[in-house]
Amino acid sequence: MAAALINVPAKARRGDVIEIRTLTSHIMETGFRRTAAGDLVPRDIITSFTCRYNGTEIFRADFYPAIAANPYLSFFTVAKESGRFDFEWIGDNGYSSTASASITVE
Repeated sequence: MAAALINVPAKARRGDVIEIRTLTSHIMETGFRRTAAGDLVPRDIITSFTCRYNGTEIFRADFYPAIAANPYLSFFTVAKESGRFDFEWIGDNGYSSTASASITVE
C-alpha cells in the first residue's frame, strides 16, 4: 500500500501564503510496457488528487499515464483559519489513499 509524505506548516499567521507539499509512493504503471513474454503490463496509475481545507476543495490535479512514479506536488494557499487539510489520491483498480494535516492560524 502507498505511503504519503505531507508537509504543511504547523503554524501560520492569518493571511499568510503557505506552501503545501505532498509526495506519495506509487509505481504508476502506464499500461504501455510489455513483459519479457510480450504481454502488456496492466495500467495502474493514480488518476486524481484532491486537497480540502476545512472541507472546501482548494486544489485538484488529474494524472495521466505520462506522470512519474511517486508523484510530488507543491501548491500554495492562504492561511485563513485553524483547521485541517485532507488529501485524497484515487487511482485505477480501486486504489484510494488519504492523509491529513492540521494547521494553527494565529
